[in-house]
Amino acid sequence: MILKELELTQYRNFDHVHVHFDAPIVLFVGPNAQGKTNMLESIYVLAMAKSHRTSKDKELIQWDAPFARLSCRVDRRIGPINLDIQLTSKGKRAKVNQLEQRRLSDYIGAMNVVMFAPEDLSIVKGSPNVRRRFLDMEIGQVSKSYLYHILQYQKLVHQRNQAMKELQIGRPFGDMLDIYNVQLAQLAAKVLHKRFIFMDKLEEWGQEIHAQITEGRETLTLSYESTLPVTAEMSESEAEEAAYRHLNSIKDREIARGTSLAGPHRDDIHFFINGTSVHQYGSQGQQRTTALSLKLAEIELIHQEVGEYPLLLLDDVLSELDANRQSHLLQNIKDRVQTFVTTTGVEGLYHQTLQQASIYRVKQGTITRDI
Repeated sequence: MILKELELTQYRNFDHVHVHFDAPIVLFVGPNAQGKTNMLESIYVLAMAKSHRTSKDKELIQWDAPFARLSCRVDRRIGPINLDIQLTSKGKRAKVNQLEQRRLSDYIGAMNVVMFAPEDLSIVKGSPNVRRRFLDMEIGQVSKSYLYHILQYQKLVHQRNQAMKELQIGRPFGDMLDIYNVQLAQLAAKVLHKRFIFMDKLEEWGQEIHAQITEGRETLTLSYESTLPVTAEMSESEAEEAAYRHLNSIKDREIARGTSLAGPHRDDIHFFINGTSVHQYGSQGQQRTTALSLKLAEIELIHQEVGEYPLLLLDDVLSELDANRQSHLLQNIKDRVQTFVTTTGVEGLYHQTLQQASIYRVKQGTITRDI
């Protein structure tokens, strides 16, 4: 897929910009705090209907403006697709080819993106919440059913937690809790089934890429740690039954704590190099190589699932990678993946892939293209 046009109105520090793209590599160049990252973020928002930097949509709207609007045209194998998102203090409206989408799961997937920024190193060394978000965002791009089920699951966990707080103060919510346990087990089984499949594919691609980067010296393996007694070998009905039994067995402990202690919202992923935990014992170089391998694996996995390569968004990440990792990244995307890169300068970017790039200068919320 190729992003051909991007238009922003009252978005972050941009009053109005309308940009056309015709190159496989696009460089947004300029000093810090001028809007380069905002450009990448806008593409991400158009793909995912949310920012990767903030959970508050109002922060995307220009100061004192009543709304922000983002729109783009992306060319796919099936033809051009127009996306449009309008943000106001009351919420957001998302359209695909001028048709408003009532559910988030109906919108996401029209344009696929992979974002790689320095903070993505936290996928390896950060909190479990970061890794769960990584799973949800990436699986959600290629599976509308997963996105629907994880959103339903998250709502149910919130409702279940409220019910347990009511039980703590003696209100009669016992029957309701059992109903929640049935529903939670059903949704957890569906979510875990998709996560297990995704993890297998991510490990398959990640292992191959990691071996290339390390010239065969290291083997990357992934492990999914579930807080429910559910395994990848179980059928969905077996997983549902096992989850329900476990939820019933720990309900007294959960009521005492007033929160849901087991389920996909508590799970984690672990990464290993040659059998050793990267999170606990990996060097900074190994952690960076693991993060890079995962991002490149995402690209291949999305291509496998949807039949097209996603857009790649590189936010100031080239400066964080040494020459070897830069080279592997750029070789993997060469002539296949339309890539958008932010950088403070073009000096030092000598890789032949970057010679094809179009350069856009970003300064104080304005954009001009080098001729």
